[in-house]
Amino acid sequence: MRQNFDLNDLYNGNLKVLDDLTSNVKQIQDDLLKEILTLNAETEYLQRFLHGSSDKELFKTNLPVVTYEDVRPYIDRVANGEPFDVLSAMPITGLNLSSGTSGGKQKRLPLNDKYLKNMRFIYDIRSLIISKHVDGVEQGKGLMFLFTRPESKTSSGLLTTIVSTTFFKSKYFKDRPSYWYNSFTSPDEVFWCLDNKQGLYCHFLCGLVQRDDVVRVGALFSSLLIRAFTFLENNWRELCSNIRSGQVSTWVTDPSCRESVSKILRGPNPELADFIEEKCSQKSWQGIIRQLWPNAKFIESVFTGQMAQYVPTLEFYSNKLPLVSTTYGASESFFGVNVNPLCKPQDVTYTFMPNISYFEFLHIDEGNNNEIVELANVKLGHYYAPVVTTFAGLYRYKVDDILEVTGFHNNAPQFRFARRKNVVLSIQTEATTEDDLLNAVTNAKLVLESTDLMLMDFTSYADISTAPGHYVLYWELKTKNFNNNNLTTKLDEKVFAECCYVVEESLDPLYRKERTKDGTIGALEIRVVQNGTFDALMDFFISRGGSISQYKTPVGIKSSDALAVLENKVLARFFSIKSPPLDP
Repeated sequence: MRQNFDLNDLYNGNLKVLDDLTSNVKQIQDDLLKEILTLNAETEYLQRFLHGSSDKELFKTNLPVVTYEDVRPYIDRVANGEPFDVLSAMPITGLNLSSGTSGGKQKRLPLNDKYLKNMRFIYDIRSLIISKHVDGVEQGKGLMFLFTRPESKTSSGLLTTIVSTTFFKSKYFKDRPSYWYNSFTSPDEVFWCLDNKQGLYCHFLCGLVQRDDVVRVGALFSSLLIRAFTFLENNWRELCSNIRSGQVSTWVTDPSCRESVSKILRGPNPELADFIEEKCSQKSWQGIIRQLWPNAKFIESVFTGQMAQYVPTLEFYSNKLPLVSTTYGASESFFGVNVNPLCKPQDVTYTFMPNISYFEFLHIDEGNNNEIVELANVKLGHYYAPVVTTFAGLYRYKVDDILEVTGFHNNAPQFRFARRKNVVLSIQTEATTEDDLLNAVTNAKLVLESTDLMLMDFTSYADISTAPGHYVLYWELKTKNFNNNNLTTKLDEKVFAECCYVVEESLDPLYRKERTKDGTIGALEIRVVQNGTFDALMDFFISRGGSISQYKTPVGIKSSDALAVLENKVLARFFSIKSPPLDP
């Protein structure tokens, strides 16, 4: 494949490769597709459509756009022991598990060495971009809440796990360059710990002992950061005890984890323990991140899409440190990086990298009749669903994200994550999407600003056990004054009735019509749950095969067992006491 860029520039810490990549988008994409088709021409899947050809026009004419269910039979065959050339000429070395929290069940997607190389490339380039925008970041360390999970095997012996587990155990992570912000506060053994509680505890222990070295705090998803600081609220006293004594708690039993963390503790440090105790004993944790880690320059995670709801809480904890979204990726492929990392979360766009996968886009704007365009031909202001062709055996595979073209970096399009395509709630003929509900809840949170309450997390479901059926939101709240965290004394019925009304007022016209005029949808309900409920919900999904690294609170709940977790912890119920207007 002809490439108009030199990866040695990147590995030597030179961002010239970014300009080369983004200036030659069409040529790089055409060469990449040619390479994929030539390499995989004899696979069973492509033979059905291309008959051994690697012609681009034949590819566009003959290959259908597919979903997971279309390719699942081929993936299952490989998982059950058939040769990998059913799908790919390159060895399929494992199956990558999707999170399963956005769309329901986990998907098993083919994984090979090329995916891991692409992942290393993304880590390299985003690290260099950050270094160019944040002075001194390469001299410090990152307190990063990274985790692995146990691997399983298919009946044929193929490893199955989340891709981050495979990556963190691979040579691409172990041999990482120094410009990955220099290093992490936690040794690799903590990343490899399979017990999430032990791993999280040790991440904090290492991060607190090295507090002056921390220049960034982060996790894959911002929801995990919220969980992490809730964990710190509940465990800071024990962490202080460990620091004061210089001994790791006996319940941390992972031997590699204990040994590596003990070396970082390096004996008793009562002065540090006293300092942390003083800060964590304050009545409010506003700005706690800056207080504990005074040299932190930014918080790194995903803050777009569903994760945007956690921005106010993290701003509260950090006194508005920059919130940096670096990368857009999925289980199917990586896509792009944020070349302006210090922009506000609502302004984040991702510049697509043309050397990762072959990218096409299904035009979803009205009047375009599902037109499919190449990366180089997308139009400013238009909305698309990405379609990927990869080296691992996915060909014209549609990803259920909706993206808006917001601009260009040289010739490379920049996309804003607009929403997930999936509908999360429906009672009658209305279809409430994830984006609809997130916007409505964001509006309702404004009602809480005059109170001492913060919304920490939420989910929803359509309750059709009543007549008429109605929407139910589960809200977990916390007081800003941690010395008075008795929620039952803070729940004002008028405030929450207004929250219910604002949510309904913010939903689409069809919902409001069926709720107000037709009476076929009942009053929306908010059920306030106990503190820790959403941790219990996360534990439930992880016990069913999920991963703490990839976990995202589902915006809509369909599992009756998951609903039972929530229902067992309901503190109070509130309903909208007036119907929303037909016109907004």
